[in-house]
Amino acid sequence: MNPGDKPLVLLKAEELQVTRGGALVLDIPVLEIIAGQVLALIGPNGAGKSTLLLTLACLLKTSRGRFSFNGREIDAGRGGVDYRRRVAMVFQEPLLFDATIFDNVAAGLRIRGAGREEIGRVVPGYLELFGIAHLAKRSARKLSGGEAQRTSLARAFVTKPEIVFLDEPFSSLDPPTREALLGDLERIIRETRTTAVMATHDQAEALRLADRMAVMNGGKIAQIGPVAEVMNRPADDFVASFVGVETVLPGRVLRSSDGVFTAEVEGGEIQAVGHLRPGERVLCCIRPEHVTLSTSTPPPGTSARNAFPGTIRKITPLGLFHRVRVDCGFELVAYVTRQSLDELLLEEGITVMASFKATAVHVIPRQT
Repeated sequence: MNPGDKPLVLLKAEELQVTRGGALVLDIPVLEIIAGQVLALIGPNGAGKSTLLLTLACLLKTSRGRFSFNGREIDAGRGGVDYRRRVAMVFQEPLLFDATIFDNVAAGLRIRGAGREEIGRVVPGYLELFGIAHLAKRSARKLSGGEAQRTSLARAFVTKPEIVFLDEPFSSLDPPTREALLGDLERIIRETRTTAVMATHDQAEALRLADRMAVMNGGKIAQIGPVAEVMNRPADDFVASFVGVETVLPGRVLRSSDGVFTAEVEGGEIQAVGHLRPGERVLCCIRPEHVTLSTSTPPPGTSARNAFPGTIRKITPLGLFHRVRVDCGFELVAYVTRQSLDELLLEEGITVMASFKATAVHVIPRQT
């Protein structure tokens, strides 16, 4: 696609509703799936991610709504059979037949009427692509979790689907297996330019695979957009908390000049970029990776407008990083590497300077 070209909408859902037990569990006014992109659905348990996936795959009956695929309305009278043959679904728990790996991967082609010659020509390449060629003759009953999910993915991709729906495909795998499979899937999606919609509760998976992100809550989409936009410019406090904005401070604008304003928050004042009027109420959102900690006063080599002395209350290891909670009169959360933690001699109870730029503050206007 050339710069300026309008993205191709491959699948569009409108006025989509699903009811269960008389209650509305899914309510999506409009959703567009863009050709060649990966859309990640994230949200808490029960947010409606799996329900939306099953509905988009025409595996769950709607109480209301319409779909169009490649600009043509899906024929509900035929139950979307033609459409379902052009898409694929991968579930959290692999659903494999009691047969060999080769036969499991070939199953989708057989259902679509492929002959023995075509199957013999196509399937080996997808077994190789997903790293299971050496398991072709093994029974599906004798697979590890990772091998079973690779088989499930190969069975989906061998049909060359125009859209593949992925329902938390890595959640039941151990970390090393998940990392290896995630890397392979990332490469395969990019190489095949497959359009995908993936439900996940893992932000790292979404950041790695997705072009766009939709945050769901209560069967609705709270925000959808490019990944960087959703992560750094959340629409409300729920989205902010779910995408990892650990500092959300209610405040009121005190003064404003030249595109920079000062907001009063409990325990201090924060400067941020924006054209707001005194008296307006806001939420000031600061991502932990944008907060810098220092034992110097002021922090060396910083142009940050916001710098506050504070006491470290809690240090929590988070894999490659440590989460540091600092009491500055209000709470700030920072992420630091193990190396920085050691070099700065950071420990609970000591005083540090916490700083961040005015441009690092995302501001959400609020009514009350």
